[in-house]
Amino acid sequence: MQIAKNSVVTLEYVLKDDSGTIIDQSTGDEPFAFIHGVGGIIPGLESALEGKQADDELSVTIEPDQAYGQRDDALIAEVPLERFEGVEEIQEGMQFHTASEDGTPHIVTVVDISDGVVKVDGNHPLAGVTLNFDVKVLEVREATAEELDHGHVHGPGGHQH
Repeated sequence: MQIAKNSVVTLEYVLKDDSGTIIDQSTGDEPFAFIHGVGGIIPGLESALEGKQADDELSVTIEPDQAYGQRDDALIAEVPLERFEGVEEIQEGMQFHTASEDGTPHIVTVVDISDGVVKVDGNHPLAGVTLNFDVKVLEVREATAEELDHGHVHGPGGHQH
């Protein structure tokens, strides 16, 4: 079966940046499974996988515009420390859920703390990064009606419930 919209794809991958540093990987013990064509992975990788089948291997470079986008300095903000009520100790690298003025949820990362001000960055950590994937397709199957209804894969490599 070929990878197409609403198929469940199980794969192994190694993700590297342009300097060859491994950013993430999923191998034998923990394969990655997703429903193709529903926005569960970055657009560039989804396009590269279209039409592939079990046992296919590929190496693909994904530019930021087809991954997590370009960095946007407008997503960096300085927030008074007192806005972090209930958090005992703020540290660089911590992430918090917040909402924009229109209520859209966002995750921000603390990038600096000084003089009672916390600088947060709302960019995805991989924004502006060219991504290099080495992928092996392990399995392709049709998604069940329940998986499509829930929006995620059930069973090994997917959601367990």
